[in-house]
Amino acid sequence: MADCRGLDLASGRRLRTRVAGIFLFLPLLARLRFDQIVQRAGYPGSQMVPAVAALLSLLALKLLDKERHSHISDFNFDEALGLFAGLNILPKATFATDYSYRTQRCHQQQLLSGWISALAPLLFPHGKIFSLDFHAIPFRGDPAALDNHFLPRRGKAGPSVLSFFAQESESRVLCYANANLTRADQPGELMKFVEFWRGLTGDDPEWLYFDSKVVPYPELSRLNQRGIHFVTIRRRGAAVIRRLRRLPTQTWQRAVIDTPKRCHQQIRFVDERVRLPGYEGEIRQLAVDGLGREQPTLFVSNDLAETARSLIIRYAGRNAVEDGLGTSVNFFHLDCLASEVRLNVDLDAALTVLANGCYRWLARQLHGFDKTAPKKVYRKFVETGGQVEVQSDRILVRFDKRSHNPILREAELDKGCPPIPWLGDRPVTFVYP
Repeated sequence: MADCRGLDLASGRRLRTRVAGIFLFLPLLARLRFDQIVQRAGYPGSQMVPAVAALLSLLALKLLDKERHSHISDFNFDEALGLFAGLNILPKATFATDYSYRTQRCHQQQLLSGWISALAPLLFPHGKIFSLDFHAIPFRGDPAALDNHFLPRRGKAGPSVLSFFAQESESRVLCYANANLTRADQPGELMKFVEFWRGLTGDDPEWLYFDSKVVPYPELSRLNQRGIHFVTIRRRGAAVIRRLRRLPTQTWQRAVIDTPKRCHQQIRFVDERVRLPGYEGEIRQLAVDGLGREQPTLFVSNDLAETARSLIIRYAGRNAVEDGLGTSVNFFHLDCLASEVRLNVDLDAALTVLANGCYRWLARQLHGFDKTAPKKVYRKFVETGGQVEVQSDRILVRFDKRSHNPILREAELDKGCPPIPWLGDRPVTFVYP
């Protein structure tokens, strides 16, 4: 039975595990003071399983590429993983499933605030450009009281939990999530992220990239009034397309988008000012032909000084958030928690942000792997067996022989590792054969 009071930290104790690589994340968690972040967030806990141990147990499933909470049973006899979470063993599947129903949205908000405040100086100290997008997490049970949202994999709308994510564009780190949304909440979620970021840094974001379905036109006007630059696309109305097709040929300007590996580089565009319903004043519209679409793509932005070519390249960076969400679905299994209780899914979305940050940090420390996808980092480094030894002054992790161990040795992840409170205030040390 999982119980932190049964954790044996006697010197000389040795534990064998097939996923010793999960201890590679401990230096980051200790440096960010993960225990204090969880305590300030106010998560529920008990004498047997404190809040920190509960969150670490659920986070371990994300870090180890496990789809469902029931898969925690695969590690019920792995005492080393229990040690990672500050327990004698990991809790049972019933606890992992039940715990998320005991949380509230305010817990996730405080967790994300503390996590991003601590992580940002390490990965994106000057984060000012963000890509935003919604993602519908399908519900696979009987018909429930959930809104219908379009599900790309099914090609149709269906009952689903709507989630919202924000990604820092340069580092590609997820920095915000909210799955406690209804269709009525969707229009105002962008401004909630703006307020979230302002609460962390004291400043509004400088640039936001998002799809046309993220916010209505009145919300664009609010962004403009706050001095936040944005680039988005406008839906192609039949009347707009007819007007563009009737324009003289000399009205269209030409440009070259020489991004490496880009298929369509020769484009033509019309740069004009238009009025949109609910938007105060005029807004800049770029009608771009030659991007591989039958009809021109309509970009809208409140930045009047940037060149048309730069704005188009800027918006192309929004694809990074779609890649990030694709990774979250495929590796962190964001779509696998099917529940009609939004708060249950909300905790899973917040843990996805934490797991994404852990892997982005680990990849950044490994020379030549800074842009590597989490699945590859997991396969080459985290999915490594080894032996964990409890010593009087440290936790010693001896990894099995693997061809990528020299890269870990060069990274010196344990250098300057602070004491880990849930491991008896011992630091962790790694040994590579």
